[in-house]
Amino acid sequence: MSGTELIISLLAGVALLLWGVRMVRTGMTRAFGSALRNILGTYARNRLGAFGIGLIITSILQSSTATALLLSSFVSRGLISLSIALAAILGADIGTAVAAQILSLDVKWLWSPLVAVGVAIFLSSGGDKQRGFGRIAIGLGLMLLALLHIGMAAEPLRDSALFRSLLSGLGGEPALGFLIAVLMTWLAHSSLSIVLLIMSLAAASALPGPLALALVLGANVGGAIAPLAALSGSPAVARRVALGNLGMRATLALPAILLVALAAQWLSAITPDPGRLVVNFHIAFNMLVALIYLPLVDVVANLATRILPDAPAPIDVSQPRYLDTNVVDTPSEALACAMRETLNLGDRVADMLRKSLIVFEKSDQRLLKEVERSDNAVDTLHEAIKHYLVKVSKGELTDEEGRRSVEILSFVTNLEHIGDIIDKNLMELAVKKIRNRYTFSVEGRDEIRELHARVMDNLRLAFNVFATRDVALARRLLAEKTAMRGAEIAAVDNHYARLRESRRESIETSSIHLDVIRDLKRINSHLTAVAYPILEAAAELHDSRLRISAIRR
Repeated sequence: MSGTELIISLLAGVALLLWGVRMVRTGMTRAFGSALRNILGTYARNRLGAFGIGLIITSILQSSTATALLLSSFVSRGLISLSIALAAILGADIGTAVAAQILSLDVKWLWSPLVAVGVAIFLSSGGDKQRGFGRIAIGLGLMLLALLHIGMAAEPLRDSALFRSLLSGLGGEPALGFLIAVLMTWLAHSSLSIVLLIMSLAAASALPGPLALALVLGANVGGAIAPLAALSGSPAVARRVALGNLGMRATLALPAILLVALAAQWLSAITPDPGRLVVNFHIAFNMLVALIYLPLVDVVANLATRILPDAPAPIDVSQPRYLDTNVVDTPSEALACAMRETLNLGDRVADMLRKSLIVFEKSDQRLLKEVERSDNAVDTLHEAIKHYLVKVSKGELTDEEGRRSVEILSFVTNLEHIGDIIDKNLMELAVKKIRNRYTFSVEGRDEIRELHARVMDNLRLAFNVFATRDVALARRLLAEKTAMRGAEIAAVDNHYARLRESRRESIETSSIHLDVIRDLKRINSHLTAVAYPILEAAAELHDSRLRISAIRR
């Protein structure tokens, strides 16, 4: 047999082995999936129970990766604790080693009856459970056939000078062999398959003892990497089981690399058969890991939680922060909570208004979508504050508290109207401008900037008026309404002057430009409304207008 044929034959055997493992796992899942999950969730209530259940289930599933993923889902859903899951995964690792022990026995002749019986069951059954039994039998038969094939294909390697030269180099570098096995197991997603491959090569005298043990250590670590990689996009709580398993195995496997020569010499005296030596070392290593770490699963769980802490929950700006329902029966405290939440709502509106100018100037569609989403948050907060104030009003309020409740509700309503103007008017105008690729004239752009800056200043002033109820600030805010009206008239007149000059940009954007100015004025009017009740209480309003004497102050 040529070298190429030998490599192809070995690869075919490995592929058949992987496929057999997959068929057994799939068959077990189809036949007993829900039962296995129920058993794991029911009986894994303490360390020893979890350890035993993990061992049994993985001996059946023949995949510690599948068990690790199942345990991770249980932990993420809060069905079992991380410590219990780690105890179960220690049992699962031994379960894989037990499966390797069973398959290493001289029962390879069973492959043909297993495949025949499995195919018969599969073809004659209609239900998933019965077909699952067929898959199990076929998978076991294929695994035994693959091991037989790999053993036969590896026979010529003993006489290959090139292979002996390669092994002599690797024999002095157990760390390199370890890394190769880690990579192979991670790619195969099956430590059982790789351990059985190592066993077959060792049984054919194609691998020296120390190198075979280094490869077994690598297979154990690679088997722990596979579920961690599979959960890479999952929440931290789901990845901690796999991380803890990797940590427990790696902390023993790495120093053990230095001792493989001594271990091979010692185990060879007990087990002369090289193939048996591999599987015995495999189960001994996993039992040692369990013996050391089973009492320490709480420590490992704490370390895994520190390394993979819960991600901070994203702040939902649409949810109220300060509406404490525990103080609803104390109006003074409840109104203070409502006021703080109103200022929080105001911050959302201020952010929308600030971004709206950027959308117009930079045609930023991503930011436009953000503004639209922010309006939903504003609507939600508006409803929450309104319902909170209704609850507060059911109690006994003083006249002053009643007035303050009305002021808060009025300001909240005005802020919600401003959010609607920004979302449903200004952003629709922005969409029209972006879609048609219009550009404001330089003068028109500067006028909108100035009006926008004036409204932003008045927004901050309105917040201060609302929070302090200061009469002087309220007087100043209401005076800004008159100033805004003058600025609006001047901006409109300037725009008409540009139209008379037949400026192309002004003609194209005329309706958008005038509507933006109108909407900014409307926003300003809603803001200045907060000043009216304060000035009215100070007797500075006459027929809804600021008294002349107040203006002169």
